[in-house]
Amino acid sequence: MSNAPAVSTERGDAARNRRKLLDIAAQIIAAEGFAALTMDRLAEQAEIGKGTIFRRFGSRSGLLESLLNHTEEEFQRAMIFGPPPLGPGAEPAVRLLAYGRAVIDRYDAVGELQQAAREASDRRFSVPAAQLHRAHLLMLLKAAGAEARGADIELLSYTLLSALDPGLLGYQRRVLGITAIRQYQQWRYLIERILSS
Repeated sequence: MSNAPAVSTERGDAARNRRKLLDIAAQIIAAEGFAALTMDRLAEQAEIGKGTIFRRFGSRSGLLESLLNHTEEEFQRAMIFGPPPLGPGAEPAVRLLAYGRAVIDRYDAVGELQQAAREASDRRFSVPAAQLHRAHLLMLLKAAGAEARGADIELLSYTLLSALDPGLLGYQRRVLGITAIRQYQQWRYLIERILSS
């Protein structure tokens, strides 16, 4: 699970306090928009000193990464352990389609946070959440036989993830007026072509 080492070494009360801060940060974004989440605002809402937040997360970038990992946990559980077709039990090709649909549908809830957390970090492709998504795609591509058909699935996993990049999904929706349904239809087209080649 994303950020597992940091969480697992925390005392119970420290882990609860960390989750409380991340829940408050998520509430600020939901109520007032992403721009309202500042270290000062979080400290005010949590009724603690700003220094405590900096010690916990290091920077706003660290806070955003932690918040992204926090919001990712439920999605990751569904992806790895949940019911089919997103979770195990469905054919790999069906799971690839379900994964793309779930990421596209999820954009409305967390896309802005995903984009900001990734832009604020030099580790955009190596954060735990990004590594888990890439490993998941690699597993499904291999199980669906893409590698046996001659695809470089390591490189292909990055290519497919780029189609689901929060910045790209947001631009397509806000500027180009492309709907989530149309984005999913393109994902389906890509997966079907890859697996039929």
